[in-house]
Formats: sequence, C-alpha cells, structure tokens
Amino acid sequence: MGRRIQGQRRGRGTPTFRAPSHRYKADLAHRTVEDSDVVAGEVVGIEHDPARSAPVAEVAFEDGDRRLVLAPEGVGVGDEIQVGVSAAIEPGNTLPLAEIPEGVPVCNVEANPGDGGKFARASGVNAQLLAHDRNVAVVVLPSDEVKRLDPQCRATIGVVAGGGRTEKPLVKAGTKHHKMKARGTKWPKVRGVAMNAVDHPFGGGGRQHPGRPKSVSRNAPPGRKVGDISSRRTGRGGNE
Repeated sequence: MGRRIQGQRRGRGTPTFRAPSHRYKADLAHRTVEDSDVVAGEVVGIEHDPARSAPVAEVAFEDGDRRLVLAPEGVGVGDEIQVGVSAAIEPGNTLPLAEIPEGVPVCNVEANPGDGGKFARASGVNAQLLAHDRNVAVVVLPSDEVKRLDPQCRATIGVVAGGGRTEKPLVKAGTKHHKMKARGTKWPKVRGVAMNAVDHPFGGGGRQHPGRPKSVSRNAPPGRKVGDISSRRTGRGGNE
C-alpha cells in the first residue's frame, strides 16, 4: 500500500497545514451603528497584518471605540473616516450600497447585511457598483462575477491599498518561504508525476506523465481523488 498523498495529509488538519491564526491581528469587520447615526473616527496608525497582503488602519472613533479596518488607497494617518448611512462619498467611508452612487469603486463588500464584509478585500482590488434600486444592488466583483446583493449590504468607498504587490519579484526562495509560512501553506510543492509510484497515483514510469486518465469521479476515495476532479468534458476539444 502506498503512502498518504498530500491531499490526505492536509485533510487531517495537522499543524503543517494549519493557518497561524494566533498571529493575526483582527477580523476587520465593519462596525455597526444605528441607522440614523454617523460615527466619525481618526486614523491614528497604519500597520501590517500577517493575515493579509494589504495594510490595515487603526482608527480611534469619537465614541471611544478603537479598532483596525481595511485601509483603502489614499487614507493616511490623521485622516477622518465615517461609518453610517449619511457618511460622505469619500475613500475610507463605509455606508450601505443603497446610499452609494452608481459607478463608484468599493471594497470590503458584505454578502449579507451585517456580516462585516466578504468581497474585494485583497490588496489593490475593488468591486464596482453597477446599479441599485429598492430591492437589489448589482455589483461587479474583481473576478468579473456579477453579484445581486441586498441594498443594505455595507461597503467601503475606494480601492484596497497595497496595489502592485504581485509586480515585485520575490527574487529568492527564502522570500517565498517566509511568505508561505505566514499563510500556513505547505511549500515547496512537489508535482505528482515527479514522485515514485508508491507516493502518488501519477508517480513512476520512465518519464514524467500521469500514466492514466487525469479525470476522476467526484466520489473517488481520498487516495485516488487527484487530477481533474469531476471534469465536465474530456478528450480533444474539451475546453472549447
């Protein structure tokens, strides 16, 4: 019997594959305010959060609350941000989609009202508000997927800071090592065709090739569920 493949080892949930969440600083959820209130706060610091690639801003609100928020581009120390229905349409302010003009770039968009923000949270990305009416708000996500959301879902005006991060080369393997360690991802990753037959279903042979069809059933056991899982089409012209 062959050894466990990496997918089986990851499924067990050992510390090798577990994200170091004890190092993460905050959940970065939108703060809740009354429907008729607007709460203002001052940005007192910009910090790095190991949980994400974008910087975070520490905000001291006028009611004494102090928390970390996702920092949009153009927001710096000393700036004022607002949270609420009547907040101004300026970068860094958070308000419902129903109150945001069409065509404005937004980030940290909620999937359901009150969930704190789920979409467009990575560095340098933003969603686009296409249209909204009394019952639905249409938002285009960074993946070009069109979402129909509740108009009471909140979002932050602007583009997430840290854009252009992927354009800087890593240069050396040590930089990549520390990046993967912060994310809790096992690295480096060995290709299955480069392994021995005992280590992986694609291993072995006189040259590096799977040696069998890569399409596999959705119900295949963990030791065999590798390759193109439940592929819709196979054979020549399958992606056309």
